[in-house]
Amino acid sequence: MFSILIVEDEYLVRQGIRSLVDFKRYQVGPINEAENGLIAWQMIQKEQPDILLTDINMPQMNGIQLAGLVKEAYPDTHIVFLTGYDEFDYALSALKLGADDYLLKPFSKEDVEEMIAKVVKKLSLEHKSRHLKELVQESQASELGKRIEAHLDDSEFSLKSLAQELGFSPNHLSLLVKKELGIPFQDYLVQVRIKQAKLLLLTTDLKIYEIAERCGFEDINYFSQRFKHLVGQTPRQFRKGEGNQ
Repeated sequence: MFSILIVEDEYLVRQGIRSLVDFKRYQVGPINEAENGLIAWQMIQKEQPDILLTDINMPQMNGIQLAGLVKEAYPDTHIVFLTGYDEFDYALSALKLGADDYLLKPFSKEDVEEMIAKVVKKLSLEHKSRHLKELVQESQASELGKRIEAHLDDSEFSLKSLAQELGFSPNHLSLLVKKELGIPFQDYLVQVRIKQAKLLLLTTDLKIYEIAERCGFEDINYFSQRFKHLVGQTPRQFRKGEGNQ
């Protein structure tokens, strides 16, 4: 559902808009009202509606001033102006400031429905686009993690070699790893290697040095040191199920 705030100093106009359209049919709700721009701005800061339907000429703060504040603070809000014929040129200028549409007084049920349908379509597409972007980012992060895990047994594996494999510059890949995985490349690589070591310690009879090698650690002392730092136990203690010492 998409929330809407109707801002109009004439009570009958606000009620007319509410009664003309079955907003739930367009997935719009809740429907809130304000009688001037100042009250509307206070409500917007608390509720951040998806759609702002506002008159232009109002006391205390007009619709243009309100729209300016909203676009600066909440750029994703969709703004539609209510305007009369004598304000038509003013409304066209307002559209250039970032409003999505205008509703010309006197308006009919069809006018309101057409406007709502248009704005809701835009909102739906934006939400879908954001969702797809999030899924793509998750997919990229997952793919990046798989690429790293595929090289766990390679002690020579580095950010530079992965960058060459993926066709990125090391600096760009470093930023991507930090953004997508939340930690620097080297830290993530060590964590994944230790995770694999824990699995091998619990499921195989491999010697400690063999596990270290399979997880990309050439130096068993360094392996044991990093393992205890991250797990709180030495590899041997972890395998035996001993408590922290």
